[in-house]
Amino acid sequence: MRALWVVLLFTGCVKAIPGGKAMEENPIVQTGAPVLRAVAQDVPPERINTPEFQKLISHMVETMRAAPGVGLAAPQIGVPWRVLVLEDREELMASLTGQERAERERVTVPVRVFINPTLTPIGEDKVTFFEGCLSVAGFAGLVERFHEVEVTGLDEHGQPQTWRVKGWPARILQHEVDHLGGTLYIDRMWTRSFGTLSQVKARFGGKPIAQVQQELGFTK
Repeated sequence: MRALWVVLLFTGCVKAIPGGKAMEENPIVQTGAPVLRAVAQDVPPERINTPEFQKLISHMVETMRAAPGVGLAAPQIGVPWRVLVLEDREELMASLTGQERAERERVTVPVRVFINPTLTPIGEDKVTFFEGCLSVAGFAGLVERFHEVEVTGLDEHGQPQTWRVKGWPARILQHEVDHLGGTLYIDRMWTRSFGTLSQVKARFGGKPIAQVQQELGFTK
């Protein structure tokens, strides 16, 4: 069994209103806000290369980095559009051992922008580990997701792109694409595993996922 992966997908605090209104700083949208439960709108391709939309992308990347985080979906900052960004950097992995990085299949990922993405699972293999999100601040829960996925959509210049990826980047993509459909990780988690970040880390940090499931009484 794979070791327990503790993945915290942090988000930011910029808000924009589709249609051209100026962006302004706002608190991170928290669960209960309607925008997090609505299906986000497709971005008209002709909008992508406008100064307003390019500014939105830049703000999303800046906000993700400032959190710091590895992924951000537009609804988490109050923007009901189908846009996500992700990035993973070496400094975000500094506390991991080589073994931890290997078992999490965690690799550096340059900034990727997906507009109007479509995600397709590859194969039936799934992995389970903890996820968290700043839209459900201070908590985490075990979530089962596909090990490998393929995502298609438009890039920040409006050009078609396809990315097939596995491991941690695949989980980030699934988490962020869920946001675009009004789904939070708490909808997918095994509810018995839900706890505060501090409790989860203290009780399960470093333990194999099989041991975590056994301690929680989880059997398929």
